[in-house]
Amino acid sequence: MRGENLSAVRVVCNSTEKIAGKEVFIMQKVTEIFGSYVFDDATMKERLPKSTYRELRKTIEFGEPLNNDVADDVALAMKDWAIDLGATHYTHVFIPLTETTAEKHDSFINPIGGGRVMMEFTGKDLLRAEPDASSFPSGGIRATCAARGYTAWDCTSPAYVKTSLDGCSVLCIPTAFTSYTGESLDYKTPLLRSMDALSREAKRVLAYFGKEPAKVTANVGPEQEYFLVDKKKYMKREDLKLTGRTLFGAPAPKGQELDDQYFGTIKEKVSSFMSDLNAELWKYGITAKTQHNEVAPAQHEIAPIFGSTNVATDNNHLLMETLQKVALRDDLACLLYEKPFAGVNGSGKHNNWSFSTSDGENLMDPGPTPETNIQFQLFLAAVLAAVDNNAEILRLSASSAGNDHRLGANEAPPAIISAYLGEQLEAVVDQIIKKGVAESSPAAKMYESGVSTLPSFRMDATDRNRTSPFAFTGNKFEFRMVGSTQSIAMPNMMLNTIVANELALIADRLDAAEDADACIQEIIRELLTKHQRIIFNGNGYSEEWVAEAAKRGLPNIPCMVEAVPYLTSEKTIEVFRRMGVMNQTELEARAEVMLENYAKKIQIEARTMIEMANKQIIPAVMDYEGKLAIEAKNISLIGIEPEAQKELIAQINEVLIELKAATARFKEIVDKSSEYEEDIPAWATYCHDQIFLSMGTVREPADTLELLVAKEAWPFPTYGDLLFEQ
Repeated sequence: MRGENLSAVRVVCNSTEKIAGKEVFIMQKVTEIFGSYVFDDATMKERLPKSTYRELRKTIEFGEPLNNDVADDVALAMKDWAIDLGATHYTHVFIPLTETTAEKHDSFINPIGGGRVMMEFTGKDLLRAEPDASSFPSGGIRATCAARGYTAWDCTSPAYVKTSLDGCSVLCIPTAFTSYTGESLDYKTPLLRSMDALSREAKRVLAYFGKEPAKVTANVGPEQEYFLVDKKKYMKREDLKLTGRTLFGAPAPKGQELDDQYFGTIKEKVSSFMSDLNAELWKYGITAKTQHNEVAPAQHEIAPIFGSTNVATDNNHLLMETLQKVALRDDLACLLYEKPFAGVNGSGKHNNWSFSTSDGENLMDPGPTPETNIQFQLFLAAVLAAVDNNAEILRLSASSAGNDHRLGANEAPPAIISAYLGEQLEAVVDQIIKKGVAESSPAAKMYESGVSTLPSFRMDATDRNRTSPFAFTGNKFEFRMVGSTQSIAMPNMMLNTIVANELALIADRLDAAEDADACIQEIIRELLTKHQRIIFNGNGYSEEWVAEAAKRGLPNIPCMVEAVPYLTSEKTIEVFRRMGVMNQTELEARAEVMLENYAKKIQIEARTMIEMANKQIIPAVMDYEGKLAIEAKNISLIGIEPEAQKELIAQINEVLIELKAATARFKEIVDKSSEYEEDIPAWATYCHDQIFLSMGTVREPADTLELLVAKEAWPFPTYGDLLFEQ
């Protein structure tokens, strides 16, 4: 294994053998490892009294109230189970408006007198905790002096025991976070409300198809992209440590232009990291299934199997934490920032979303004959209408300071929201619009290679489109805009809410209709006709599409700062109020937090850029100039004119003067931003329009100098060092 650290694999291994003189740890069967650190259904069934288990399942599946006696029984069993796994503490894990998880650890010990303690964990401890709410962003909901806040157990997301390298373990309980005044201060609470809203309204519509499922659940499978770089090189880059991205860096001679990284052979060190990562994730019950090299050098991807949206959200946060923890353990650094390197692929989090009934029916599955599947057509029409009617806030849900670098670049979907359906569904939609009903759809083709030894197989009925922000991929929609650092709670909450609202409007019409069947056909045709402008199957990267989208009246919102105001528009407030997901105060608070967070991140980047320029790049270049001057003088002493040295010194000095002046001007721009801090929208706008858009004036001369200065004289690792030397 690497270094002196024990890898995560060692934790879940039970045997070793010698291969080529090295000790290799053989992993236990994955089925034995998987979920071993999760208080899942099987563990609850084993450890809880039968009556308690039944009552808890009623709460999890049907939302029935949880009484205190059941909570006490669950807490006792959960404590004993966690202690068996080495836990000494417990914590309520929540997702405040920072978008990162938060946790406060409390020990199980309780003094009983005589200098002795007992290990105790009650139903009250399980159900709620009280973190300090004043230290988290609240968007004005709470004053700094008003500190009380509560976390409440989300029993639908299983608890787990998290372990650290030094052997410490803590029981982690997924929770929601609320203010003392009742407003949500987190991303989990609105997400859970949106799931309830989607279930409620989808069940109303399904009743007209003679179906009465107990519940409809939104599901998601988030693909996570990330970069791996050498830890020692990472530690030498102030920009990576402080901001997550490189603020300086000339392109390496080789990038991704040969397309040889994507799905390429995984380097041995990276493969070993992935093995360690999988071992950790599997014991947490995270269904990490797919792993591969992504498009850019040093870029990779991991993808889980679908899960209910709130559980998938909790798992994705744990996945991001584990990625970074295991990377450091393996002498690597994991970069989750959306665009850590200019000029190469950025990282997203492709959000594969659908919703299904408790009877196991995926409502986004068209079946073999979508032209006759009226139920699917109605739900498809509802989703397309929701996306078209609420494109601005769906765009907002994928907005961040980091994702502004990525959206619209050549590896990401554009900032314009459109939906890709593919040839089969587009044909069905066209028929419905023109004739009121669909009569046929293109059949799937057979693959025939012309090689006798290769198999023939039935191909999918439609292609895929990687340039679409919202692409149908067989039985789900892939929302490709979400950034790699973002919590998936917000985009999924948005999707659930806007689709629930559209289904509510449909159900209201059906409730008032004399002929429900005829009304369903009318609604499908009406919605598809009205919202067909959102359907686009072509190249979303092309300039032609930008012009075409403008003709169609589709919004094109280039940056986060311009997207945030839509969160507090009258239309948005009414949709969220009607669905019971967030009130006006909560929406306004989130808008303020998003803008303030954006401004602060840009400020940090700007100050880091100034410091690196003044304290690292400029001194290093001056020192290199001095060495060149000494060399030139020594050469002239032997009677040779040092023309090359003088020319290079002059060239470097000209760019150095430009960098020094640009840095000084940039500092003036950054310093002036303090004038806007009391007005958060104005502050965020200034940070985008003046600071963010001025960063290139400092970066360009610095990157030019990198190409002129000797490698050993440059003050920090280059792109070539970071991307190709893992």
